[in-house]
Amino acid sequence: MAVDSPKGVIIAAVFLHAATTIAFGSDSVLKLERLIPPSHELSLAQLRAFDSARHGRLLQSPVGGVVDFPVYGASDPFLVGLYYTKVKLGTPPREFNVQIDTGSDVLWVSCTPCNGCPKTSELQIQLSFFDPGASSSASMVSCSDRRCYSNFQTESGCSPNNLCSYSFKYGDGSGTSGYYISDFMSFDTVITSTLAINSSAPFVFGCSNLQTGDLQRPRRAVDGIFGLGQGRLSVISQLATQGLAPRVFSHCLKGDKSGGGVMVLGQIKRPDTVYTPLVPSQPHYNVNLQSIAVNSQILPIDPSVFTIATGDGTIVDTGTTLAYLPDEAYVPFVQAISSSVSQYGRAITYESYQCFDITSGAVDVFPEVSLNFAGGASMVLTPRGYLQMFSSSGSSIWCIGFQRMSHRRITILGGNDPYFCNFDQVKLKQSNYFSQSSYTLFDCYADLVLKDKVVVYDLVRQRIGWAEYDCSLEVNVSATRGGRSKDVINTGQWRESSTKSSYTSDYYYLLQVVFIINILLFWNFRFL
Repeated sequence: MAVDSPKGVIIAAVFLHAATTIAFGSDSVLKLERLIPPSHELSLAQLRAFDSARHGRLLQSPVGGVVDFPVYGASDPFLVGLYYTKVKLGTPPREFNVQIDTGSDVLWVSCTPCNGCPKTSELQIQLSFFDPGASSSASMVSCSDRRCYSNFQTESGCSPNNLCSYSFKYGDGSGTSGYYISDFMSFDTVITSTLAINSSAPFVFGCSNLQTGDLQRPRRAVDGIFGLGQGRLSVISQLATQGLAPRVFSHCLKGDKSGGGVMVLGQIKRPDTVYTPLVPSQPHYNVNLQSIAVNSQILPIDPSVFTIATGDGTIVDTGTTLAYLPDEAYVPFVQAISSSVSQYGRAITYESYQCFDITSGAVDVFPEVSLNFAGGASMVLTPRGYLQMFSSSGSSIWCIGFQRMSHRRITILGGNDPYFCNFDQVKLKQSNYFSQSSYTLFDCYADLVLKDKVVVYDLVRQRIGWAEYDCSLEVNVSATRGGRSKDVINTGQWRESSTKSSYTSDYYYLLQVVFIINILLFWNFRFL
């Protein structure tokens, strides 16, 4: 943890009211004014951070730190459980709401004009459209640009006007297409627990002019997708390549109805974090799931069901709307849970969901589930980690959130469950069982499996780790660049200090201006 020096240190740099004659062929006068009031106080830690930033510029070495992207979610339980963040693009910067997705590489936003792009959102957010003509720093990526073919998850092509175009299909059947833009992304770089600076970097992102499927519907509408995959055009890869962020990112997604959480480009430090290796040379975050246990009993499932040798393997994906198991794993999984709660109620089926009418209403009667991975890491799921609940006056209906994947051998661990979060009385009464009485949704939890956990994606060591955690609490984050581990930074401290220290970025900018003026004076005095 960085230790602050005693406060009350006043910036000693006093810029003189001076009239300096500079020879540019004729005399001119340049007045220098004090930029920082003498009454303004900064700590030594802040001064050291400013100096570090300046030294980085002088050595042409970019300033790196923890990059903070705030996490938001739908607070209304009858709306879609969805995690998204805000990103600023262009000059001047404009803010866009984009869904967090570890299953894709491209950051894209809706652009003007756009065919099929929603105009309104039921997530209570204002939708925005990026206009390349309104950004003074935007430029099109041409077909001859090497970046046009640097992302293996997209189908890059060339439009008739020589623009690098793309087409992307998601697992739920939705899709987007458009062209690539090169512009600036603005973000907060956290240097210490009490100092964050406004940063910007050149960035290539998708400009969507066509959307299909669920992306068109206002129910889940956001401005775009925040791709956090391993491809060369992903957010993490582009910023890490420029030395602005470490090649590791973390999130902690709150599982209650308010949603939100923490997402940083950096490593959230938890002593109880367990890790499993990533499967090499895969486009997604594939891991080796080896077995599933219910009530500490390993289920009779052939381990090859979960591997890429016989299918698509096991993927960790925040953007997938449900959690999935292949047939060979889903059937024994449901049977084991049904057997353990058979004495407390009866099993019922609603569409593709396996549900249970439990008269006691207590979730404690359901067993604990353990997902066991290579390297000895286990992800333990409490009943609320794999169940959703309906409630009435007499009993409770608990439904397994995992879905059956019949046509593919693939296991997906994610789970924003939009279907449960959008049940209404009409849909409930369409079922023969639910028509007997009126049931209402009692709990709606976003991200079925990954909620209430610190999840770390370490691309340097090619591993994923997790630890149970209350994501409403502050976390400690470490950034590692070039083999050097930076100080651990506390999110609670930097966010609290940022609300009190909005001046920091302004003075940092002013110090840059003073530095440039000093350079100009130096070069001009050489010719006097």
